[in-house]
Amino acid sequence: MKLTVGDLVKRFELVVDGNTTLSIDNLAPLNLAKSTDLAFLSNAIYRQQALQTGAGALLVSESDAQWLRAEGLKTSTCLLIAKNPYAVFARVAQIFYPRENLKPTVDTSSVVSVTAQIDPSAHIGPLCRIGANVKIGPGVTLVSGVSVGDDVTIGAHSYLYPNVSIYSACHIGQRNIIHSGAVIGADGFGFAPDLAHEEWVKIPQVGGVRLGDDVEIGANTCIDRGAMADTVIGDGCKIDNLVQIAHNVQIGRLTVIAGLTAIAGSTEIGSFCMIGGASSIAGHLKIADRTTISGGTTVIGSIQESGQQITSIFPMMPHRDWEKNAAILRSLDKMRKQIKELEKKLNQLPSGSQHE
Repeated sequence: MKLTVGDLVKRFELVVDGNTTLSIDNLAPLNLAKSTDLAFLSNAIYRQQALQTGAGALLVSESDAQWLRAEGLKTSTCLLIAKNPYAVFARVAQIFYPRENLKPTVDTSSVVSVTAQIDPSAHIGPLCRIGANVKIGPGVTLVSGVSVGDDVTIGAHSYLYPNVSIYSACHIGQRNIIHSGAVIGADGFGFAPDLAHEEWVKIPQVGGVRLGDDVEIGANTCIDRGAMADTVIGDGCKIDNLVQIAHNVQIGRLTVIAGLTAIAGSTEIGSFCMIGGASSIAGHLKIADRTTISGGTTVIGSIQESGQQITSIFPMMPHRDWEKNAAILRSLDKMRKQIKELEKKLNQLPSGSQHE
């Protein structure tokens, strides 16, 4: 599909700074966009990336537009100014990627190796490539319920256990093991708030998931597809049961993640990391190589130095002691203010009287 900037301006009542005849062929993230792509900026932490983008058109707020022009954004980049650029981008994405186009259908165009073992109950969508000695389900005579969507690649010697779902446009490397109930490539949790219309606007998730070679995925783990670029799991990663990996997450090679961990969107985790069970990692962070995160830790900031061990959990203690410590914790802000007041008064005392 192709739309011009002028089409978007009319449909969404945008203010335009640039060429209204520019043709938009596709949507893309800031760092991957080309001259015929539309990208968006809604978070100030990505301003520098927007300044360097190759996108032909950018959806931005008024304040971001002023900043970008002042900082030297090239004049050939067309700015589409909206009160809520995130919500407008979501609606534009729905035009480019209507929901019905994302539904897998049964097709005979897939290429399946003669040595692959595909259970009779499995669904293989069109344009899939199933490599040598792949096993989908525990055996061709058992009911597995494995579902493979359109345009999926499964590398040689991989084994998919019963009730695995691989959505469209996902790549599974060689020698992968994917346990029962795992879902690879479900929609990322992408919704743009539009308070003016009291609505959460669904953002079509049109990226995929790429699993490297020798990856193992535990039972009932979910790895969401990217919004526009792929979610990527590096070679040799081992991911336990009941792990949630959100859209656009990037995980380096040989990282291990224990059960019940949740990783929010667009976070980049380095290689050789060890993440303990029930950890939670906020979005848009960078975790350095060889980081160890203790079980139950909540990570809310980037970890820049490699080789660190990070722990945020409070040691176990009798409940009565915990209640006392929790009461003190609630009072820390008040105590901090009192200490500052005392410091201020102490500094106002005449010189020498502080030591009497």
